[in-house]
Amino acid sequence: MDTFVWDQFFNTGLPEVDAQHHGLIDAFNDLSDALQRSNAGDGAGLAESFERMVNFAEFHFAEEELLMHNQGVDPRHVHAHTALHRQFIEQVAAMWRSREALQDPAQSFVGFLTSWLGLHILGIDQSLARQVACLARGMTAQEAYAQEIAVHDEGTQALIRMVGRLYQVLSQQNTELAQANLHLEERVRQRTQELAQANEELQQAYALLEVHSRTDGLMQIANRSCFDDRLAQACASAFRHERPLGLLMVDVDHFKRYNDTHGHLAGDACLQAVARAVALALPRATDLVARYGGEELAIILPDTDVGGTCTVARRVVEAVQALALPHGSSGVAAHVTVSVGAVARVPNGKDAAPRLLAEADAALYQAKSDGRNRWQMSAS
Repeated sequence: MDTFVWDQFFNTGLPEVDAQHHGLIDAFNDLSDALQRSNAGDGAGLAESFERMVNFAEFHFAEEELLMHNQGVDPRHVHAHTALHRQFIEQVAAMWRSREALQDPAQSFVGFLTSWLGLHILGIDQSLARQVACLARGMTAQEAYAQEIAVHDEGTQALIRMVGRLYQVLSQQNTELAQANLHLEERVRQRTQELAQANEELQQAYALLEVHSRTDGLMQIANRSCFDDRLAQACASAFRHERPLGLLMVDVDHFKRYNDTHGHLAGDACLQAVARAVALALPRATDLVARYGGEELAIILPDTDVGGTCTVARRVVEAVQALALPHGSSGVAAHVTVSVGAVARVPNGKDAAPRLLAEADAALYQAKSDGRNRWQMSAS
C-alpha cells in the first residue's frame, strides 16, 4: 500500500505542475518502501531511491521557477517560493546525513515528507496557481500578489487526512507495534499536526515579512532596494541575451509646492494616486515600478526597445494627467503632472545599471528644462 496518496485537493489547475506532483509522490513512495525494507534489514537500493527522489524534486523546483519567470509572477512570491525549494533540499539532505542517529529513520523521513508535501502543494503551489489565474484574467503581477495576501487556503483538512493516512499505513505494516504504542502514536499524530500548523504559520509570517522588506510603505509599490536588485538582474539578462532594456525615471512636477499648498497629508495621497496610475499604465506583468526616492519613481521595462519605451513613457504622462488632481501652485498646469526621462538599449555590460540610470536621469533633467509635463528619450 502506498504511503503517499494523491488527494483531489492537490490539484492546482496547472497541468505540468500537477503531473510533476504525481511524479514527486511516486518518488516519495519509492523512498518510503526502501526505508521500510532497510528497517527490516534489507538496505539494497536505499541510496539510489533517495538520490532519485532528490533529483526529481530539484527538477520539479526548476520547472516551477521557470514557470513563474515565464508567467511574470510577482518577484516577491518568486523569492519566497524559491527559498522554500532550497530549504527543502537542505533539510532532507541533513536528515539523510544523520539518519543513522534516528531511532526510526523510516518514520522520521515519512513524517517529514508527508507534512512537507501537504504544505508545499496546499500552500505555496496553490498560491502560485491562483496568481497565474489572475494574470490570465488580465491582472498585473502586483495586483495578483496583493489579492493573494488576503487569500487563506481551505486545505488544512486535506493535510490532516493525509497525516492520518500515513499512520494508518504504518499501522497496517506493523499491527502489533501499533497496538502496543496506541497512546504514543496518538500523541505523535497530534504533535505532527501541531508542527505542520506551526510551520505553515511560520512560512506565512516569512512571506509577509518579505513583502514588507521589498515594498514601499506609503506607495505600496517596490522600494529602492527591490528596484536596485531587479535592475541589476535585468541588465545582466539583457546583456547576456543581447536584448534591449527600457528604463524610465519619473518625477512629480513641483511636488514641494504641492506639499506647501495642499499639506503633507494631501501630498501623501497624491503620491499614492500617482503610483497607482503609473502601475496601471504598464503593459506587462514583467515590468516593474518602484519608488526611487521622495517623489521620484523608476520603471524597468525588460525586452523593450526605443519605440516601446517611448510608448510607455507617453502613457505614464497621460495617465497622471488623467487623474486631474488639482495643483494650485504648479506653474505647469492646473493639475498634478509628471516629467519622464527614458532610455532604451542593449546594455554594454552586465554591470551597466549606473550608466543607464545616469542617461535616464539626464533625459529627465532635459524634460524638466523643456517645461515639464512631458517625456524625453535619452540621446545617448
